[in-house]
Amino acid sequence: MKRRAALLVLEDGRTFRGEAFGGIGETFGEAVFNTGMTGYQETLTDPSYHRQVVVQTAPQIGNTGVNGEDDESDRVWVAGYVVRDPARTYSNWRATCSLQDRLAVEGIVGISGIDTRALTRHLRERGAMRVGVSSVDDDRDGLLQRVRQQPQMLGADLSAEVSTPQRYTVEAQGEHRFTVAAVDLGIKRNVPRRLAARGVTTHVLPANTTLEEIRALNADAVFFSPGPGDPATADGPVQLAKSVMAAKIPLFGICFGSQILGRALGFGTYKLGYGHRGINQPVMDRTTGKVEVTSHNHGFAVDAPRDTRTTTEFGDVEVSHVCLNDGVVEGLRCLDVPAFTVQYHPEAAAGPHDADYLFDRFAELMNTNA
Repeated sequence: MKRRAALLVLEDGRTFRGEAFGGIGETFGEAVFNTGMTGYQETLTDPSYHRQVVVQTAPQIGNTGVNGEDDESDRVWVAGYVVRDPARTYSNWRATCSLQDRLAVEGIVGISGIDTRALTRHLRERGAMRVGVSSVDDDRDGLLQRVRQQPQMLGADLSAEVSTPQRYTVEAQGEHRFTVAAVDLGIKRNVPRRLAARGVTTHVLPANTTLEEIRALNADAVFFSPGPGDPATADGPVQLAKSVMAAKIPLFGICFGSQILGRALGFGTYKLGYGHRGINQPVMDRTTGKVEVTSHNHGFAVDAPRDTRTTTEFGDVEVSHVCLNDGVVEGLRCLDVPAFTVQYHPEAAAGPHDADYLFDRFAELMNTNA
C-alpha cells in the first residue's frame, strides 16, 4: 500500500520528498542526525531531543518494534523523525507494537523513503539547522517560509519544559549506601537505575530546586542531569551548581549538567556545527589513558583549555576527557572541590557500557567525602 506523500524542507532551502511515517501533520525543529544503529526507542524518548527532528543514519529502523521497558521517559520527545527504510514488520519477544504505530499514537510527524545519507552529509557540511516536515501541505515555498519563522536552538531555554513538576524517589537496590539529589534538567530513567545498582537512593528534583531543598534531604551528593537547549540560558542551575561547590557537596554532571558546571566554573559554552549524536563516539579518559566507545547527544560544548589547568574561584580544574574525533572537551575534574563531569552518556542503556565506571567513580567520591 502506498503511503501518504511527505515533504522535508531545511531552512537553507534543501528539499526532500518521501512518504509519511508516524503521525500525519506538520512539525518543526532543529534537524540533527544520530549515528546509532540500535537504540531508536531510547533516542525517541530522551528528553534531550526536545524540539529536534532526528535523522537516523542507519538505513533500516524499526526491526524490533517498540516495547514497554526501554523508554527513557514517559513520552516521545523528538519533534519529528526521519528514516530511510522503515521495517515492514517487526520481530522481538518484548515488542508490543510497531514503531510506526507508536509514533502515530503520540502524534510524532515523520518522513521515510528519503536519501538520509545525502541529508546527513548536507548537515555535516552546513551544520544543524531548522527544518520542517509536512504530510498535509505539499507547498515547498510555503513550508520553507514557516521553517524560517521558527526559533533557533541557540538561545533556547528548554530544561524547565522537560523537568519533572514534582519530586520523586528511586530507591536503592539492596543495602542503602548513599542519597543523591538529582536536579532534573531532562533526566533519563537509566541514571537513577545505574545509581540504584550501587546502593544509591535518588531523589529526582525539579529544575528550579534550591540548595535549601537539597540540604533538607540530607543528600550525600548532587547530580546535574542531561537536558535540551542552550546551556548559556540556564542561569538558575548555574547558580545552584556554584552553591553546591561552595558548600563542598560532591557533584557529578552529565552532558547538559557538564555544561552547567563548566559555566559555574567560569568557562563559556558554544554551539557545535552539527553536534555529537550516536553510540559510537571515541573518548579518551585522560586520568587512565583508556579510550572508550561512548554514547553522545549534545549540540553544545564547554570552552575550556584542554592542555592546561585553570584556576577558578573553586580552585584548579582540568579537562579529564576529550573526544578523539574533533578534540571537543568531554569532561571536567575539579581538583580542590569534589566535583566532576562528562559530556557524554555513561547511563546509555542501548549504547556501549565502556563508561559505566563513572558511576563507581561517583560512589567513590561520596564515600571519600562522607
